[in-house]
Amino acid sequence: MVKYERSSLSGGDDVFEEDPSSQTHAANNGSAANATNNSSATHTPTGKMEVASNAPPEVRFKHLKGKGVNETKWKGQSVSVKLWWERSTLERILLVVCLLLLLTVVIVAIVLATTRKQEFCLTEACITVASSLLMSMDKGADPCDDFYEYSCGTWDKHNPLPEGNNRWSTFGLLWQENRLVLKNVLESELNTTSSAELKAQDFFISCMDEDSIIEKLGAKPLLDIINLQLGGWNATGTFNTSTYDFNQTIRVLGTSYSEQPFFSLFIAGDDKNSSRNILQIAQSGLLLPDSSYLINKTEEDPVLGAYIKMMVTIAKLMGAEEEDAHRQMRAVLQFGQDIANISVRDTNTEDQDPEMLYHLKTITDLQGIMPAIDWLSYLQFLFNGTDIEITKDEPIVVYAPDFLQDMSNLILSSDPIVVHNYMIWRLVTSLMNLLSAAFRQADHDFDQVLSGKRSIPAKWRFCVSDTDASVGFALGALFVKHAFEGHSKAKADEMVDEVKSAFKRNLPDLPWMDEDTRVAAKQKANAIIDLIGFPDYILNPEKLDASYAELELNSSEYFMNNIRVLQFHVKRQLQQLRKTVDRGQWEMTPPQVNAYYAPQKNEIVFPAGILQAPFYDKDYPKSLNFGGMGVVMGHEITHAFDDAGREYDKNGNLYQWWNNDTIQRFNRQTECMVDQYSEYDILGNKVNGRRTLGENIADNGGLKSAYHAYLEWIREHGEEQLLPALGLNHKQLFFLGFAQVWCSTSTPQAARLQLLTDEHTPPRYRVIGTLSNSEEFAEQFKCPVGSPMNPKDKCEVW
Repeated sequence: MVKYERSSLSGGDDVFEEDPSSQTHAANNGSAANATNNSSATHTPTGKMEVASNAPPEVRFKHLKGKGVNETKWKGQSVSVKLWWERSTLERILLVVCLLLLLTVVIVAIVLATTRKQEFCLTEACITVASSLLMSMDKGADPCDDFYEYSCGTWDKHNPLPEGNNRWSTFGLLWQENRLVLKNVLESELNTTSSAELKAQDFFISCMDEDSIIEKLGAKPLLDIINLQLGGWNATGTFNTSTYDFNQTIRVLGTSYSEQPFFSLFIAGDDKNSSRNILQIAQSGLLLPDSSYLINKTEEDPVLGAYIKMMVTIAKLMGAEEEDAHRQMRAVLQFGQDIANISVRDTNTEDQDPEMLYHLKTITDLQGIMPAIDWLSYLQFLFNGTDIEITKDEPIVVYAPDFLQDMSNLILSSDPIVVHNYMIWRLVTSLMNLLSAAFRQADHDFDQVLSGKRSIPAKWRFCVSDTDASVGFALGALFVKHAFEGHSKAKADEMVDEVKSAFKRNLPDLPWMDEDTRVAAKQKANAIIDLIGFPDYILNPEKLDASYAELELNSSEYFMNNIRVLQFHVKRQLQQLRKTVDRGQWEMTPPQVNAYYAPQKNEIVFPAGILQAPFYDKDYPKSLNFGGMGVVMGHEITHAFDDAGREYDKNGNLYQWWNNDTIQRFNRQTECMVDQYSEYDILGNKVNGRRTLGENIADNGGLKSAYHAYLEWIREHGEEQLLPALGLNHKQLFFLGFAQVWCSTSTPQAARLQLLTDEHTPPRYRVIGTLSNSEEFAEQFKCPVGSPMNPKDKCEVW
């Protein structure tokens, strides 16, 4: 029901599975640990020189193995005074000299040992992280030719694509760990009195379906909805044309099942008055992830052929005859192709410009734009059960009015049976994975062709993710209690301030920005709200329980639990219409491995799930923390000033606060980046530099701000001890840590799908594109000018 306009750090880690797309590296083969032999041999386990005095007769210096000294001792009482005085003066002088020489050797050994201790960090955490960094690197690759290969060249050998995934990355690894934590919690007896947390467990149990209730029910739960509430489905022979009511069908779909086949209606902050929520409407989604899979394609195309096969299989599982299913599903597919033909693709500058997209209208205006739907009755039906009255003068922001008008014409000119079949098919696709294994298998068979996924994910993985999607903040409370260290929130908040300060210090150095805009940009940066870890209310059982009080769940009713969740969230979001925008409301759940910027709130958010290694660890060197989490923070801060974010002022309002000359110079800077990224190639397909521009600006600006924040940290605290075995200083480690966040692998099909649908550049080129624009990177790795990672001409915006 509600669409959130935000810029997130990462696209989904698995295009059609539940992974949101970080890694804890595997243990090394001992190379890092072995490197400690040369430096720790002169120390006790505490790292200190130990001097033991047993008794006056014997003094022993232990562990002096440097410079050829293993163990030296003498017995003071066994050297008689008589023998000493009987020796010649020369002998006594030589003996004193020898003793002084021995003392000198001991002192040198101590100094060398102390120097080595200061040079290298030999804590368990340092040795472990050095090992994990080495495990992903290809040391044979030239960092100045391809830094992604240098950083991640062996990552996929140690992290092969798991069963049930079409993509795998550091994000996926960390999300897998988070899900394992939650699985163990949900499968145990909860020591809690929170009804919300118990509801999360009930939902998970119903999904796991140990008693096979889902299998026994088969298609019945969905068929009951279609036949009893939606007038039946012609594909299964239960449709009654004499009682068919198009508007009633679309009302029930939207209100009870959050399904909107021909448009996307949502409530969100008004771009031009960010303190108020307002109705908004945009174009609908498509049958497939991108119009290119549908336009000018026939069943001979592998993807479209697999899709029609799935459609027929599902229809047969619901009672259709095969021949009739083929005929009717082909008509539904053709209708979906017609929608794709009129859809607006966000590939042009004006399509991404919020100012160009914004059209403030009324319901009366909308009726004129899209007359196929009775809008006033639709909205009044939708808000029935709330205390909100909708009239024909209700304001609504209309996006893509041309699409909505063409969509209306298509509905009115098409066979009503085909239109109805299409609506029911959209509902079926949204709910079929809640049914028995045969439905999930049919979906997987298609997904295998579309994205290359080789198997269905383990049930527990799906169920943890579904629980997170359904009751994520109740689940988040359990995650925070079991997996989130208390100090992480304060440390992250401190790091955000450091990176934000670095961003602001860079503003005077931007030659394309005029002084007034520079001042306003600093004010906007100061006004950015940061939310860290989790919303505080989830650790207050009374407040958490109150937030889920109206949701009733049953541990043996998985399908109906999902329907109740849909209706619960629809009602909750409808109730926001007359309320002031809640700037403390989270749009991601705490376990998620991601982050985002919300322009209407001027807000950056970092869930607890990402505040872990390899992004951040309190025992890691600061270079890696700034290269990981610091760049993430810089990325989200820079989104406030990317090609779309820059159009919103410090209060989140769509408003031109830059002067025209600065806008023109900014656009020239960004065109460099569009051209740069458009040259990158994945399996013969080019990256869309226009679609990915906002994320590329954020990557480049985020890296720069985080690096300068780290340099400031060094100025205040001094250089860190080196990590063993890597042969890299900490400025180089900063860039390595950044790069290894993006180590990943995928099937060829998933790689193509990402290019077509994701606003993020593929991981390899997020590393190469960003670092090849960095003078500091080239300086640290001594890359010659003109080398692939140090081109003569670089792109810079922030």
